[in-house]
Amino acid sequence: MDRDPALQLLLDRQEITDTLYRYGSSIDDKDRAGLRGVFTDDATARFGGREWLTGADQIVDWIFERSQDRGWAHHHLSVFQVQIEGDTARSLTYLTAHDTASDAPRTVWVTIGRYHDELRRTGAGWRIERRDMEVGWRESRDAGSPGG
Repeated sequence: MDRDPALQLLLDRQEITDTLYRYGSSIDDKDRAGLRGVFTDDATARFGGREWLTGADQIVDWIFERSQDRGWAHHHLSVFQVQIEGDTARSLTYLTAHDTASDAPRTVWVTIGRYHDELRRTGAGWRIERRDMEVGWRESRDAGSPGG
């Protein structure tokens, strides 16, 4: 039975949003399999103007290499736009990320940016096919004493 097109659009939009949020929570939870699951096998990604990475495994490896020393991470994502055309979509997600290092838990690195994504519907659901992260700025700050 075919679904009503308006209902299908809502379901697709929600699944895309869930995929985009799962990206951040997988990094925060150090869930490599979860992170791998948000990308198509042939995905490409660029983070902050660096070189393009090709393939989900290379993307995930790159992210985990850079987050090995992280004691704590928090990605706050706001999905602002999702445009769906059949089995492809484009999205814009705003990012505020806070990270600490295991050896410097009171120093917090803050990243403000935007993810420009292209997604594709696969047999396993919507997956990120292309991600281009635009960094607005980065800073570090002293978090002060615990609870203060």
